Amino acid sequence: MNYGILSILPPLLAVILAVKSKNVILSLFCGGLVGTLILTACHPIKAVTSLIGDYYFVQLTDSYNAGVIVLLIFIGGFIKLLEKSGGAQAFAKSVTGYINTKVKAQLAAWLGGIVVFFSDLGTPLIIGPIFEPVFDKLKISREKLAWVLDSTSSPVAILVPFIGWGVYIMGLIQNEFDAVGSKASDYTTFIQAIPFQIYAILAVLMIPIIALSKLDFSQMKKAEKRVEETGAVCWENSNPQRAKEVGEQIPQNARTSMVILPLLVLFATLFGLLIPEGFPFHKVDGNTFRVALTTGYFFAGVVLILLIVVFKVKSFKETFQIYVSGMKSMNDVAITLILAWTLGAIISELGTADFIIQLMQKSSIPGVLVPAILFLFGACVSFSTGSSWGTFAIMMPLAIPMAYAFTIPVYICVGAVLSGGLFGDHCSPISDTTILSSTGAGCDLVDHVRTQLPYACLNGAIALIGFVIAGITKSALALAVSVVLLIVCVIILGKHQGMNSRS
Repeated sequence: MNYGILSILPPLLAVILAVKSKNVILSLFCGGLVGTLILTACHPIKAVTSLIGDYYFVQLTDSYNAGVIVLLIFIGGFIKLLEKSGGAQAFAKSVTGYINTKVKAQLAAWLGGIVVFFSDLGTPLIIGPIFEPVFDKLKISREKLAWVLDSTSSPVAILVPFIGWGVYIMGLIQNEFDAVGSKASDYTTFIQAIPFQIYAILAVLMIPIIALSKLDFSQMKKAEKRVEETGAVCWENSNPQRAKEVGEQIPQNARTSMVILPLLVLFATLFGLLIPEGFPFHKVDGNTFRVALTTGYFFAGVVLILLIVVFKVKSFKETFQIYVSGMKSMNDVAITLILAWTLGAIISELGTADFIIQLMQKSSIPGVLVPAILFLFGACVSFSTGSSWGTFAIMMPLAIPMAYAFTIPVYICVGAVLSGGLFGDHCSPISDTTILSSTGAGCDLVDHVRTQLPYACLNGAIALIGFVIAGITKSALALAVSVVLLIVCVIILGKHQGMNSRS
């Protein structure tokens, strides 16, 4: 059963409010409230009590949801410690002495961004200030650095299952599996979806392709030419306001071991607990995986606290306060998840996905185009809202039922939603990672968006083709074709602009 056209009002309202208000929490709440109003025949008191009693309380008391929230809290504390310990900065700075060419500088910043995979928002503020003088010395534009930072923040984080991004996404996936009565594993689905996170993979791979080929194009080529000819690392109108964290010095006594040792403890604990359960050759119960991961983050946090105190980077009191503040920083994420789970449950009860599927079937839209459609819609929502996480919360309750209805592997549709959400976020001038990347690189936000947009749009266009191929072949051939297309397009565009600049 579905409520017909009324069933699309909650997600539609959530999208419109997210675009207008730029507030995902408010949007998800209003979408849920409208959904319960429809379910209770517009009885306001019943709607509110139902929203609280039948949805919020149920979502909070669900053991899976509670486990996800506890895990996110421990992740938040650990990430904040890593960011404030100075270990990541010390690690990145230790390798800058070996960088003496433009290619090495770009590849080193790229690798630095990958190393700081644990924090998409931390990458620009940790890697940017370290490589800024290196890029300036070698006459590489600040816009190029901002692009590298932006392309190794969210695009790297979204591929890792055991950090906040992966945990959040798996929480959304599992909620939809429960709604449709599927026994599939959220973890397995996430891993299977990685080859279909086409946009994220293209964004990460494009950096070494551009660096090694030396074939920039469009506005980025103009920025690089400006530096070569005038020595100006920024456009004249660039007057970036740096975030407080960017100007901070590496804490005294910070060591690279503050990154390496805690991460080794994290992985050792995780695999030590999971291998006896048959991992990675046998399916591990989701609750067992989350308990192991939470335990790993706990011990990694304890080790990092001890290192910070032993090396006298900060006092125990300061260190513990940082750890607790990191835990508190996950409040918004936890609230967003609860509201997203609630909206997903309401959408399921309203039959929204069924209604959309019926419309698509009546319109004779081929099932093979579903991944491409999900990608495009996700990109539009994410670009307008500047929030990929909010986009995932809105889109996942629609994508997974559509995958089952059109007999498309769920992981392909999940990959399409994640890629679309990331693409729009990457292009959006109001995205937090876009803003922080320009801040971390010390360039103007508008200049960063203008130079990155052609690169992002090229990856987005190729990803769209990739999802059409994925819908037809239902295989990872789509990723292989997409990577080849990216290499060919960079060569053609780079050489074409090079010829035009000489003529």
